Amino acid sequence: MSLLFSGLKIKNIELRNRIMVSPMCQYSSIDGYASDWHLVHLGSRAVGGAAIVMQEATAVSAEGRISPDDLGIYKEEHLEKLSQITAFIHRQGAVPGVQLAHAGRKASHASPWKGGKQISRSEGGWLTIAPSAVSFSDNEEAPESLDKNAIQKIIDDFALATQRALRAGYRIVEIHAAHGYLLHEFLSPISNKRSDEYGGSFDNRIRLLIEVVDAVGNEWRSEYPLFVRISAADWIDGGWSIDDSIQLSNILKAKGVDLIDCSSGGISLQQKIPLGPGYQVPFAEKIKKESGMLTAAVGLITTATQAEEILVKEQADLIVLAREFLRDPYFPLHAAFALQEDLPWPLQYERAKIK
Repeated sequence: MSLLFSGLKIKNIELRNRIMVSPMCQYSSIDGYASDWHLVHLGSRAVGGAAIVMQEATAVSAEGRISPDDLGIYKEEHLEKLSQITAFIHRQGAVPGVQLAHAGRKASHASPWKGGKQISRSEGGWLTIAPSAVSFSDNEEAPESLDKNAIQKIIDDFALATQRALRAGYRIVEIHAAHGYLLHEFLSPISNKRSDEYGGSFDNRIRLLIEVVDAVGNEWRSEYPLFVRISAADWIDGGWSIDDSIQLSNILKAKGVDLIDCSSGGISLQQKIPLGPGYQVPFAEKIKKESGMLTAAVGLITTATQAEEILVKEQADLIVLAREFLRDPYFPLHAAFALQEDLPWPLQYERAKIK
């Protein structure tokens, strides 16, 4: 059997293969509520054979949304539709996950197809928050630097969101600490200019993430996996580095985190990313080999053979696909055929199975 279609057990969760749907913002919510779009979008990837269907960055507070069109899990009323979505994913044999997020200084922006620019408060936006009053770009309003009370609220918001995630039926939680959003903003010296216990040294800059991991872990069931997505490198001189990520991964492993989802970039417009097939896979490999942590590889992985090779070389434990799943919700079914695996198809689709 190919490694891509071998099972993987993390805590008490059995995965039917090594394929995960990457969390991808759909910018299709009103006031944080999921809709039929999310049910069909996420549900079709479960029907298509993915092992984990990870829901997009889901805000732990209203002000933590990237845009007014982001999903949220900061109201009890959000859970009704989210529960319907997770129940459907479960029935298809996949595992529903949710990425808990706070956008920090990159919040209050228009959706990409609405221009993507920061929305001023006079136009219905909101004041953003960050470790330091440093804007993401020169033409944006600077965020408000978080004080100790506001930091505690962030931690509490993640804890409450975790409680709701359990009640909504998710079986994996991923903490979003990547792509220039709030927790990454604390990690990176590019955005964190604080001089208190949350800034300066490596131990201080990781403090908030560790406190969030502890808070989430206290609410999450011990038999369910806990993932953390990081930007393994900022791709900018003086920024967060792969060596930092390895050191962090060792600490997170001791804290009970089960897997590091290895992305990169997003902290600065000055980043220089050498895009190419599998360009982030070396990060997953290095963290896996030097920390012993399970890792997920993501970034321009587009074919079954490419995914299989990553696993054969022991560069990662999970393969995470984003844009390829937008192009092909049934990627796992097609990948199985390419790798000569006789994967069961949904009974409703069996008469169209590729032989």
